[in-house]
Amino acid sequence: MADDNKPLLIKRYASRRLYNTETSDYVTLEDIAGFIRSGREVQIIDLKSGDDLTRQYLLQIIAEHESRGENVLPVGVLNELVRSYMVPGGGMMPQFLQSSFDMLRENQAKMMKNMTAMNPMAKMPGFEALQAQQEAFLKAMTGAWAGSSGPEKEAAEEENGEDLDEIKRQLAELNSKLSKLK
Repeated sequence: MADDNKPLLIKRYASRRLYNTETSDYVTLEDIAGFIRSGREVQIIDLKSGDDLTRQYLLQIIAEHESRGENVLPVGVLNELVRSYMVPGGGMMPQFLQSSFDMLRENQAKMMKNMTAMNPMAKMPGFEALQAQQEAFLKAMTGAWAGSSGPEKEAAEEENGEDLDEIKRQLAELNSKLSKLK
């Protein structure tokens, strides 16, 4: 059985085909996007040189979705990314994006907990099944953030009713930071 904590190793052969080392079969970019949406980390290595190509392929997945008319990133964010690479040292954009995604993941876990705690239907028979279905839906829609496990989920489970105010404060803070970037 695969260890979901370590990245799924994908090898790129000289023919540019991608090989899943866990299932011993070839995969496409769409397959890799599916692994990521399900919450799995991937690492793509060039078989001959040993170079890590993960970043290149992840950007290619985003570019393909954009070319199909799926607006993955707003134009303003794309402009800021390009600008950040023009600044010596890469600027603060990579750290800001990582912090923003970490905060989003944490807030989604808190929101799920609060929705359950404040829901009067929580005492009804069958509510757990409904909740599991809702979490599966959110997991599919958000790339497994809502149903994540580990430190983020454990921290969210320890929080109480003050979480909603904290989430609102953090979202306002994030909006303020995004406004300054424009």
